[in-house]
Amino acid sequence: MRNQKRNKNRGKKHIGLGILIALTTVVIVAAGTVMIARAMGRSKLYNQAVSHTPKLVIEDAEPLTEEEQQVWKEGWVKYDDRIYEYNDKLITFLFMGIDKRDEEVKEVSEGTNGGQADALFLLILDPTEKAVKVIAINRNTMVPVDVYDENGAYVSTVTAQVNTQHGFGNGMEESCEYQMKAVDNLFYNVPIHGYFAINMKAVKTITDAVGGIDLMVLEDVTTTGDHKQIFTKGEEIHLDGEAAYKYVSVRDTAVSASANGRLERQKQFINILIGKLKVMTKADITTPVKIYNAISDQMVTNITANETAYLAGEARDYTFDARNIYTLDGEYIAAEDNPDSDYDEFYVDEDALKALIIDVFYREVER
Repeated sequence: MRNQKRNKNRGKKHIGLGILIALTTVVIVAAGTVMIARAMGRSKLYNQAVSHTPKLVIEDAEPLTEEEQQVWKEGWVKYDDRIYEYNDKLITFLFMGIDKRDEEVKEVSEGTNGGQADALFLLILDPTEKAVKVIAINRNTMVPVDVYDENGAYVSTVTAQVNTQHGFGNGMEESCEYQMKAVDNLFYNVPIHGYFAINMKAVKTITDAVGGIDLMVLEDVTTTGDHKQIFTKGEEIHLDGEAAYKYVSVRDTAVSASANGRLERQKQFINILIGKLKVMTKADITTPVKIYNAISDQMVTNITANETAYLAGEARDYTFDARNIYTLDGEYIAAEDNPDSDYDEFYVDEDALKALIIDVFYREVER
């Protein structure tokens, strides 16, 4: 299973999908999704979470004191000699960038035709801090993946790259639910309240919907294909949808650490886009819903346009800072260095992951 044919051959120009998730994140942030907890959609969102209570355990935590034992509640964790509880005010979404370039999403036959979730991000909306936080999940993270046959029947669970889980199912809601479960298990069952899965076409659609983006090129970038484009470092340019997609998504996997430069371009683009969407939403409260509708044919989600519209503009002051974009620590094994696999593998540092989960999803108990 580790040598799955569904993974892409390395060494080729790779079109990353991370920006798809970030772009959709911007739309939801501008729309005020964080305020759904105060609207009619609150109950639905909380009830549809894969789980409702995290199952985080810190094995090497200091023993509880007598005082702590007397006040201890189920679900609390002790970490670094402090007591934490899950912040149940948070609303968390899983964003998936699916490796398909169709004009619209389509149901496919059962088996492995659902498409890989080559970009996976958790978006955490925190009404207490009035902040938006994003956790990027490496597509090659090795996790338990459920295998289903061509009839949709469960076969077994194997260790494989997390992005392959979406490939099973019908390419629509079923595949999304499979993927959400795999990510939820990775994060010790922190509640995930909804999902958005978008295909390649959404990048162009969203960018064009806001009238394009102006920025200064951070590094030299050359694209390949029928419509080759060259971006020169320091150049100030206006990006339409097609150019924006190329600028934020292309990297050469044959070049060491090329993903780092691409991530910086994505951060730059996201920050500019957020600012533009905030201005547009203040001028026209229907902007988020218009963009939602524009990408509806290119998206699978369990969040409705009406739920987005309830609070459009209410969360315009929520902060989104590049420092609140987190990545997972761990060991990356390139295919050429891996005698047991033809594909890249990433193994999460469990201690670092638990520390991140506590930092993002928990709050300290006042004593």
